[in-house]
Amino acid sequence: MRPHTPETGTKTPASGTAPGPADEAAALPLLTADRILTAIRTHTDADNPSAFLALNEEAEHFTSARADGVVVFRRCGGYAVQFGGPFAPRRDYRTLLHEFVRFADRSGLAPVAVQLQRHDAEIYADSGFTVNQIGASYAVGLAAFTLRGTRFMQLRNKIARARRAGLAVAETDAAACRAALREIDAAWLASKGAHARPLEFLVGRTGGRGQPYRRLFLGAIDGRPIGYISYSPVAGSRPGWMHDLSRRVPDGPPGVMEAVNSAAIDTFRAEGVRWLHFGFTPFTGLREEHEVPGHSQGLRWFLRHLEEHGEAVYPARTQLAYKRKWAPDVLLPEYAAFRGGASLAAFAHIFRAANAF
Repeated sequence: MRPHTPETGTKTPASGTAPGPADEAAALPLLTADRILTAIRTHTDADNPSAFLALNEEAEHFTSARADGVVVFRRCGGYAVQFGGPFAPRRDYRTLLHEFVRFADRSGLAPVAVQLQRHDAEIYADSGFTVNQIGASYAVGLAAFTLRGTRFMQLRNKIARARRAGLAVAETDAAACRAALREIDAAWLASKGAHARPLEFLVGRTGGRGQPYRRLFLGAIDGRPIGYISYSPVAGSRPGWMHDLSRRVPDGPPGVMEAVNSAAIDTFRAEGVRWLHFGFTPFTGLREEHEVPGHSQGLRWFLRHLEEHGEAVYPARTQLAYKRKWAPDVLLPEYAAFRGGASLAAFAHIFRAANAF
């Protein structure tokens, strides 16, 4: 299937006057999904398992005539919050990065990057950014994966409990169950409190131009949909799928998400899929040996404090506990980069860009 293709063209100033330097800096081409997909599939040096988030509709895409590739970012306050490093061939990577920084300067935006991989982190540090590890992503090799053994006993029990409650899981088309997904989303969000808001930009979604490339597994009891997991494609050295967006109704039985994911794993293994990724979780997997030269000791202390005591800020421990149930084989450190010195304001705008607050 082919993706929905957005309108092509260029963002232009609202007025009818000729654009000035600031307007030219703000004018970016609206790239088709095909072009974005080509960049994230072809230029895989960064090996970013979350690269498919580049198709999120709220993202902007910077390109340059001087270099091949795409930079993905979102404007937030006075910042250009960049997702991942440039998706570019090695020969053009630094050129595209420098062109993007110049674009940000002309636009009056301070560049800050998040979810950089180690390859990106080293180049950013060498380019004058302050780079710190801010979390990690996790992956499970599926070739030899099994739920047998004592370490998976509790997980098997939760899955069995959901199945005894009548849970049936099937892969389905998102367009065919759009109303059910909206109902699940609304119930899930309501359970998070009056001020909760859905995350965006740095998390997956259902629908939109990327949907034809995703896979959706839906759990239902007596025909009532009660939970789902959306999986996004992953290229690079660990190709497979990423456990991207998951939602469930609060009154469902325990083990719904575990049972849905187990069914998806069975399907993926039967197809010969090599890896299942669990995506990025901030404030987890922080280790001194993962830091790059020149990192901020102050920010490192702050992040370690959030790792220990930051559950009220972000439910990192809850997310990590779920991921650890599947005994990940690989921990991949992920980084944030700040032009010049690290600042709490820039760090906060990463989460503002994701609609976290």
